[in-house]
Amino acid sequence: MTTGGGRTIGLDLGSVRCGVAIDDELGELAFPRAALPAGDRAALVRALVAFAREEGAVRFVLGLPLELSGREGRAAEKSRTFARSLVEASQLAVELWDERLSTVAANRALREAGHDSRKSRTRVDSAAAAMLLQSWLEAHRAQLARAEVAARASREPPR
Repeated sequence: MTTGGGRTIGLDLGSVRCGVAIDDELGELAFPRAALPAGDRAALVRALVAFAREEGAVRFVLGLPLELSGREGRAAEKSRTFARSLVEASQLAVELWDERLSTVAANRALREAGHDSRKSRTRVDSAAAAMLLQSWLEAHRAQLARAEVAARASREPPR
């Protein structure tokens, strides 16, 4: 089941680096790519637009760093501002996705795989982006499946 024509890029935006991931051609699995420097936001946007064109992406899924309470704080506003810049520059859809604890989960997964998290910070950022994108892909697939079931049910004659 695909995500609807074209690939999706997942982003875990930080102040120093931006973790990057992309789905496979079927829209089923997320794969981490090399993290990009995030200090110069304009340069980051240009790099992401070029990457999206190169990969045939049609959307970005950008982590929205909500507080544990679910409220949006300063970091979430920075993500929203970045999302607006990315939409303007790329003319692609940017969907914000709850990223609470994605970096914590990525650190744990890398540590369990035997990687030293202090030595692999860029790996953590892209692993977090892949976890975020995988979460979005699974939720999107579930939504498509529910819509398919509802459409089928509406076509069936009543019993």
